[in-house]
Amino acid sequence: MGFTGFPDEAFVFYEGLEADNSKTYFTLHRHLYEEAVRAPMLALVEELAEEFGTAKLFRPYRDVRFAKDKSPYKDHQGAFIDVQPGVGLYVEVGASGLYTAGGFYTQAPDQVARYRAAVDQDLSGKPLERIVADLRDRGYTVDGDRLKTRPRGVPEDHPRLDLLRHRSLHCGRRYEPEPWVHTPEAGERVRATWRDYGPLVEWVAAHVRGSELISAGRR
Repeated sequence: MGFTGFPDEAFVFYEGLEADNSKTYFTLHRHLYEEAVRAPMLALVEELAEEFGTAKLFRPYRDVRFAKDKSPYKDHQGAFIDVQPGVGLYVEVGASGLYTAGGFYTQAPDQVARYRAAVDQDLSGKPLERIVADLRDRGYTVDGDRLKTRPRGVPEDHPRLDLLRHRSLHCGRRYEPEPWVHTPEAGERVRATWRDYGPLVEWVAAHVRGSELISAGRR
């Protein structure tokens, strides 16, 4: 059976989990998680795999070893397609709705150094500037971890100073749980946004990892 949307029970499950993030709640409602959250997410990524590649579903458990917040469960179900380590396409469902994203998430020093070197050069930096501007014009949020000040050695008047501050760079869009989320249209929305993220993912794959260009839309 193909992807038919996320049922209302998926959002009810996460609303309840936000109110009671406990093993007792999760165990009691695990059938809702399996049937209304995990199964539809698996169906969604399997439907999109031919175009974008195989996705990994994240576990529902939080890693609380070094966290101040000891809540045991994540408040969303996410899935990620690794185009390269830490670079790829993402989708999640939670109480707040459906979220899609794509870009560069890791912050290894060598990756950040390659990213900034590529942004600094006009030949590679200007295309990224255009990609980011286009995504913003389309209504996507451009985000990522970044410095509050400029990186060491970068002049104050650098034309791409804002991009050079980034240590990770990704774009995304959040959809509230409107009626279409319960239908196959949700899959088409994810597909459309992932296609839009393709140029950013391709740019990162080409410059941050320094390896063969991989197209997110043709994998």
